[in-house]
Formats: sequence, C-alpha cells, structure tokens
Amino acid sequence: MTELSLNIDLERDAFSLALDATIDLAPITALFGPSGAGKTTMLRVIAGLERSARGKLTVSGVAWQDSATGTFVPPHLRRIGYVFQDGRLFSHLNAAGNLQFAMRLARTTGRFSFDEVVAALDLAPLLERRPHTLSGGEQQRVAMGRALLRDPELILMDEPLSAMDVKRKAEIVPYIERVAHELDVPILYVTHTIEEVSRLATRMILLADGRIAAVGSIAELLERIDLWPLTGPGAAGALLEARIEKTDKGMTSLSIDGQPLRLPAIDGDAGETVSVRVAAKDVAIATAKPSGLSIRNVLEAKIVRIDRLESVFAEILLEVGGQHLRSEITGEAAEELGLAEGQSVYALIKSVAIDRTLL
Repeated sequence: MTELSLNIDLERDAFSLALDATIDLAPITALFGPSGAGKTTMLRVIAGLERSARGKLTVSGVAWQDSATGTFVPPHLRRIGYVFQDGRLFSHLNAAGNLQFAMRLARTTGRFSFDEVVAALDLAPLLERRPHTLSGGEQQRVAMGRALLRDPELILMDEPLSAMDVKRKAEIVPYIERVAHELDVPILYVTHTIEEVSRLATRMILLADGRIAAVGSIAELLERIDLWPLTGPGAAGALLEARIEKTDKGMTSLSIDGQPLRLPAIDGDAGETVSVRVAAKDVAIATAKPSGLSIRNVLEAKIVRIDRLESVFAEILLEVGGQHLRSEITGEAAEELGLAEGQSVYALIKSVAIDRTLL
C-alpha cells in the first residue's frame, strides 16, 4: 500500500494550507470537502507545482520535498500521473501522439507498455483522432492512458467527471476502477459529489479550511454526524455493502446478511457485492413489523445510538446485519415511539429512495 506523509504549510493572501498527516492510500482515496477547502491546492503540492509550500512530503518513504534539507524533486521527476478536469491533451497531437509524449517523459521503461495501456482503456479506435474530435469521456480515457505511461506511483485526479453528463460518467467509471484495482495504481480522487465518493472510493480524506478534518473509510465518515456540516446535508446517511441475488421484473434483489433489499434494476452479476448509499431522511422506523405497505424494504435493526442535534430532529444510528444505517426522524416521533438504545426495531426504506447514481 502506498503511504502518503504530509507535513506541509502554504501561505497565500487569503488562504493557508496546513497539512499534517500520514495516510495509507486505498486503491481509490477520495479527497472531499467544501468549495475552497484546498483540495486542488493539496494535489498541486503533491505534484510539486507549488514551490512556495514549505515542509516535508514523502511517498512510500521517499522524500519528494523536505525544506529542512533543501530537497525538492521537480514535477517532471515525481512518479505522478495527473488527470485534470478537462483532460488537457495536446491539441496538435492525435491520441497516439499524446500517449507517446508521456512515454518520453517517463525516461525509463515503465510497468505498462503502450499496447497494454491501449488495451486496458479501449483506446485503439481513438489513436488517430485529435482531441477536438473526442467526447469528454474519450478525452479522459486518453488522459488516463497518458498518466499510466508515465509509470506513476500515484495518480492524481482533479474532478475528472465534473464536466460530463450521467451517461458519460457511467461510461468512464469502470475505466477509473480498472486503473486502480486491476492495474494496481492508487488514485487520489478530488470530487465535490458524494455520489462519486460512494461509488468509487473506499477511503476519504475530508478537507476543510486548508486542514485535514478527518481520514477514514467512506462508511465511517458518512455516518459521523459531527462531520455533516463539512460533508453537506446530502451526505447524511450510510453506505451499505450488499450482495446481488438476482434481477427480474425491472428490480434487483440484494442481500444484507440474509435480509432482502429491493431496488430498481442495476447492472451487476449475481454474487457481486455493491455499495448502496441510503440517505438518513429516507429511512423510517417502526417498532412492530408493518404490513400492507407500498414500501418494499423492511429491515430488522437495532438502535445503537440516538442523537439530538436540534430540538426538532432525532438522528438514529441503527445496526443492520453488522453494518450501520442512519435514520433522521422528528424528536416528537422518537418520543412517541419510546425509542431507546439497544431496542429492536424495523427500518423502512423506499426502493425509489435508494441512491443508484453511478452504480
């Protein structure tokens, strides 16, 4: 596993960055936080593009920057692939020329050959085409290929899907996963979209005001109510791991430790494990198993904790099949139901409310 260690400070007129952490990077680690938190600046520091940054930065024990010793590895010598929001391909070169340029920059023979990268990213039909003739998704695939051919130890992606519609996003997501999981190159992935975080990453670095506020698994950080002011109201909820059982009648049946979960059909084979994000506001609670409901998902659960953030609402942390689920109900409802920690209840989730974006 690639280890990223940061003890870096950067001062600007209206902004300061102070990073002090050692992070074991997952295959895909999301870098998430409010606008202006410093996400892109952090990537630029890692890439060596912020010469005014002071301190020490190491990747897997190798110092790329150490102000105390005067060490500063220039950007072109850092083993990094950088994929920008807009691809930034050379317009005067076709796709093949862009890839070959990256190979020349690498200076040494890397882990992946030209043909291997072309095959992995399905680039063969694009090689003779210029960037202006490529779709946004095609440009990003070429940009990923260019990054791979630099023989990177780490790939930095700065909101690579932000300019695409849902269809294009769905087309390119499998290639991002292939780079990280099959080709075994870790990705530090900047996004402002919680759906991308839930779909792609397993770990997250949460940034706020130029500081690292938290590091951990996606499921752990999304359920922490103290972080909701930073992750945003849309992120309040939980991430469940479920196994696909079958798809029929336009619906997919999943299993959470033997409990059924139904949602509108998703792509995937029986036996495959998928992550499903459920918003806290979409989970109702019953103290007795209900019947005669249109709601398709009724899960046996146990109350782990009840938090009162405001006088109006109660945040309920539930345990379902060894995983956590969040429910947001009114404090009045919690009192009338007599809810208490350790109590067995039923969690009710509408199938149409389950987040299928990018699944």
